Parts: sequence; structure tokens; C-alpha cells
Amino acid sequence: MKFLNRNKEISRLRKSFKSDVFRLIVIYGRRRLGKTRLLQQIVRDDDIYFIADQRESLVQIQSLAKQIALKNKDFDRVSYPDWLSLFISLAKWTNKRRTLFIDEFPYLVKNKPELPSILQKLIDEEKNLPFNLVLCGSSQQMMQKMVIDHNAPLYGRANEIIKINPMNIYWLKEALACSYEDAIEEYSVWGGVPRYWEIRQQAGSFKEAIINQVFDIHGLLHEEPLRLFLDDTRDSVQMHTLISIIASGASRLSEIGSRIGKPVTQLNRPLQRLIELGYIKREIPFGLSKRNTKKSLYKVADPFMHFYYKFVIPEKTSLELGYTEQIYDHVLKESFSDYCSEIWEELCRQAVPALMKSNLFTAGARWWGNDLLNKPSEIDIVAESRNKKEILLGEAKWSSSRNILAVMKKLDHKCQYLPFTKGKTMHKVLFLKSKPAKVPEDYIIFTPKDVVEALL
Repeated sequence: MKFLNRNKEISRLRKSFKSDVFRLIVIYGRRRLGKTRLLQQIVRDDDIYFIADQRESLVQIQSLAKQIALKNKDFDRVSYPDWLSLFISLAKWTNKRRTLFIDEFPYLVKNKPELPSILQKLIDEEKNLPFNLVLCGSSQQMMQKMVIDHNAPLYGRANEIIKINPMNIYWLKEALACSYEDAIEEYSVWGGVPRYWEIRQQAGSFKEAIINQVFDIHGLLHEEPLRLFLDDTRDSVQMHTLISIIASGASRLSEIGSRIGKPVTQLNRPLQRLIELGYIKREIPFGLSKRNTKKSLYKVADPFMHFYYKFVIPEKTSLELGYTEQIYDHVLKESFSDYCSEIWEELCRQAVPALMKSNLFTAGARWWGNDLLNKPSEIDIVAESRNKKEILLGEAKWSSSRNILAVMKKLDHKCQYLPFTKGKTMHKVLFLKSKPAKVPEDYIIFTPKDVVEALL
């Protein structure tokens, strides 16, 4: 698959490399997001690129020395007893500014925990090293402990800290060259992870990719979440358990605590960790503050994780017995449209600021609570303009069989009794799979094409 996007990151990095003084650059993000491919786009002929692994430190030092020798002749003829001696020698041998890229840096630190402190000392004492240093890693937790946290050895030394996040749905559509509707369904499975797109691209069909690579016990993605957890925690069992419980429908803190058999006070930290890693999210009703409300729900945020815990984990025994096609035909197909509707709703919320061009709007949020009649009510998407004068009230429907007039009538009724619309210009919006033949003048309709392009 050709390299897509990451233009902002590349531009920022290249600008930093133009400096005549030392630059420490940190790049991190979960596995499979294309960090290595990104580095390969910016490595210049005179730069040194090294991928670390989990061998002993002395072996890694020798391996890096050989890579340096490709640019600095005979550099590897010297035996380096430790990392500090290698870096000091590189500084002496370097006769022009180049960049040393160390990919999977956390592997080096596992074997040599003091390495970040060694680099801290080198940077502080040498002041202006003649080479730049790029540290890249997939273990988000380790990278934060080494560089980002206030007590980290390299805290305050980095000139750039770039977190690589999943890519948006527009680029998935580009990668798979599919329709806008298909892009929503594909994204609902593969999310924004380029490596998953490559795996999907190699299959003949959507069904084949899911059966062979996700459902099949030998598939490349059959154990993917557990591999990701091993990068970032010592307690992968707890992460696996929490996401599994949330995906099964236990969205309130009390429900999660009850299912896992722990007091809720013991869940705040692991749940917050999963939020930081991008695997789950805490959802609160529109208009409330996260700091001041306990009225919140936990949801699986990452589409692939959501799909995996929705369709793989509950059917683990059947899949291990080889009933992959049967699970696809009789379990997945029956509920896939409903599952997609959840992903569709979230994409619509994210797209609101770009879609509503009349004013500067916030991203959408769901609202649930009692209306002015003191009856329970819910709106899929609510967003407010920054000046508080306009409000968007929307419903997102993915099923083609929905009676759209009935949906509009229901939304009209809800809008009359919402507690937060007084004095504001209301925009009633439907996010639909396709545009109906007749649309009332007081309604705005957005389709997958509108949403996908808005998210570019």
C-alpha cells in the first residue's frame, strides 16, 4: 500500500531538521500506525537509521556501530563497552549535522534502564551535539515515563514530541478505493490503523478478510488486542477484562465494578489508562462537565477493538473449533448494521465542526436525561456554536429500512421539550445512508460522502 497522509508530521519534522543546533525528537504511538514508514519518509542519505530489538545491550551497541560505519567508515572497528562511549565517539566522528534515528527505543531501555539518564547527561553536558537524535517507540507507557512525565529523565529536553494517532476515515477510503458507504462499514472493522488496511487490501473481499485474518485462529489479527496490551501494561489480563465487559454493554462504572468484582475506587486508574491509550472513552451528556458530573458511560473507542470484543471474544470457542464462516453468516451479518450505526454516529459527531459552516461549532455529543416534561429523552448528536447562539440537534441512522418521516416527527417532538435550547437558533439535522427524495425545509441532511470528506 502506498504511503498516505502524515503530511503535517512530515512537514514539522523536516522543519526541525533544518536547525543548526541539536534536536531531540520523540515520536510515539501504538503499534501498526505506520511510525516506521513515517521515519522512512524523512531519513536522508547521510542519516543513520537503527531498529532496536530485544537482544542484550552489548550486542545492540555492536549492531548500531555497524550501522554508523555505513556512514562513518571504520566506526565499528572500535569496541564500545557501553552506550555513553558509543554516543561520545559518534559526536567526535561526525563532521556534519546528521540525524540518528532509533526505532523501537523502549527495547533498548528494557535491557538498559539507565539509558534515558545516560542520554540526559550527554545532552546536558555536550550542549550542542553535532547530530540530532530521534527516539521512536510503540510502548506509549514507556515513552511517557522516559520523556513526557514530569519526573522522566528526558523531561524538558525534547524539541518535538509527536504522538502518532490513528488516521481518519478519508484515508481509508483512499487506500481501499471504495465507495463512501463501504468506507463506513470498512472503518467499522479496521478503524484508522494503516497496517489493518494493508491486511484488508490483500484479501479478495470484506468477508474473506474478516474470516481469514480476524476470525481464524491463525489469522494475523486474531490475537491483536493482547499483543497491543503487552506493549503498554504488565496487567494485560485486567485491560482485556475491562474492555470485554464494556463491549458487552456494561457502560456504567457501577456495572463494570459489579461484573469484575471490584470496588469502583479500584477501577478509576486502569480505566483512565485505557482512555489515555485510546481504547475506551468516557461519554457524558451534552452540556455537562467531566469534572463535575458522575453521569457518565464508558464505551469502546477504537473501532477494531470494538469489533473484536463484539464479535470475536463472545464466539471464541466456536471460532477455535473452526466455525468461522458460520459465525460470519449467522452472527455478524445479523447484527452488523446495528454495530455500524454506533460507529456512524461517532463519525457524525466528529464531523459537525466541518459540516456546519455557518458558525464555529463544537464537536457533537450525545445527550440523555429528563426533558421539560420530566420524561426520559435522548438525542444522538447535539452541538453548540461557540457563541452559544445556535444549536444542532441531530439523529444518525444507518439502516436503509428506517421510516425517515417517522424519525423526523420524533425529533420534532423531542426538540420542543429539550432543557437547553431556549433562545437559540435550532438546526435539525439527519445523518443518513442516502438522501430521501423529499426533505422538509427546516431539515439538513448529511450523507456518508459529506461526513467522510468533512473529516479530511
